Amino acid sequence: MNTKGVVIFLAAIVGAQCLTSFVQPSRHSKKTHHVTMTKHIPPFGGVTLDLCPTCVQFTGEAIDQLLNIILNAGVVGSCGKLCADLGQKTGSQALEVVCDILCDVVGIDEFVKLIQKADLDPIYFCELLNVCPIFDDGDAKITELAIVPASGPQGQKTINFSFTSKNGTGTGEIVVVVETLDGLPIEDSFLNQKSPPGTYPTRMTLKAEPDPNCDPTQGPCEQWLPGNYTLRVDICNGECGSDHPHSKIYDRRSITFRITE
Repeated sequence: MNTKGVVIFLAAIVGAQCLTSFVQPSRHSKKTHHVTMTKHIPPFGGVTLDLCPTCVQFTGEAIDQLLNIILNAGVVGSCGKLCADLGQKTGSQALEVVCDILCDVVGIDEFVKLIQKADLDPIYFCELLNVCPIFDDGDAKITELAIVPASGPQGQKTINFSFTSKNGTGTGEIVVVVETLDGLPIEDSFLNQKSPPGTYPTRMTLKAEPDPNCDPTQGPCEQWLPGNYTLRVDICNGECGSDHPHSKIYDRRSITFRITE
């Protein structure tokens, strides 16, 4: 490994240790966190370095702030200046470190152009950066979706989810949506890295109970009232629902479950 490769590897490790896990929790910090993934996907693709999950997690957390910095600054100057401003604005040294890594890949001018072109789509941005691989001939079919228990009181529920791919998948995401009785949005998403053909069983956990950390002054809190709920899972190439290139829904499936008194 050359000197630059060593520096990138060590910096990526530092960034990965400081950032939250980029597979198990939802990759969208702005969304609710009622669902967690309990099956780990190796963050660096085995023994080789894989910056894709680091890039997607970083971009999901930082792209709003980066756009604001770029719009307010006019002329950014350098990767170091942009990323230092990001670190100062967010109070996160980890985001500053990963920003420097990714910006140095293409240089400040191209980095700024790609941030603006990506239009708040982290996966597309990391594909434009050539950090996440593009594969448009992929496919995925959901072969199992079940929730246990399917009927019962508030509390933790297990989602058993599997998909099969004949050609393999591109860099994309798995989105879990719950249609609630009071219409409050419950949605979480997880990075699904480019994968070879095969079958992929995954276990997720749904916290079907009021969030003790929810602040009602910031908006209504889901109460998980007794009744019937619909759980939907999408598996996509790119970001689900994105209009950008390299994005499409591979498959979608829904099931129902019941919260009892």
